[in-house]
Amino acid sequence: MFRVMFVCHGNICRSPMAEYILRDMLCKKGKAENFVISSSATSSEEIYGGRGNPVYPPAKEQLRRHGIDCSGKRAVQLTKSDYGKYDMFIGMDGMNIRNMNRIFGSDPESKIHKLKDFTTGGDVSDPWYSGDFETAYNEIYDGCKAIAEMIISKR
Repeated sequence: MFRVMFVCHGNICRSPMAEYILRDMLCKKGKAENFVISSSATSSEEIYGGRGNPVYPPAKEQLRRHGIDCSGKRAVQLTKSDYGKYDMFIGMDGMNIRNMNRIFGSDPESKIHKLKDFTTGGDVSDPWYSGDFETAYNEIYDGCKAIAEMIISKR
């Protein structure tokens, strides 16, 4: 079983989009049973009283337009103990990478990556600020496609 955790700041836009996009890709290829795909936040901003907020409505709508349902997903925070539970952590931008390293203390097994390092490089556009969920979806889709090909070939 190969385990992938997508990470962004609040776990209500980019990282849940990536979680559900990759999960959908793996299901369509008949490979989902070989993988655990999750997502989390580096901050606690979207987690109140132990219960996280649901996926931000425009992100949820963008997934729905592509036939992907993320119902039931709620924000969770990344913890230091997650490092031993997953094979790969994929952040959406440089700040996510810095925060993951801060939370974990280090990355001795080189498990931390940035999503667009699998494609064109750079950061995934943050639709929370830009309002452009379509661009974020397309960048995430391209990164997930590259990751799917890579992890399937290793299994």
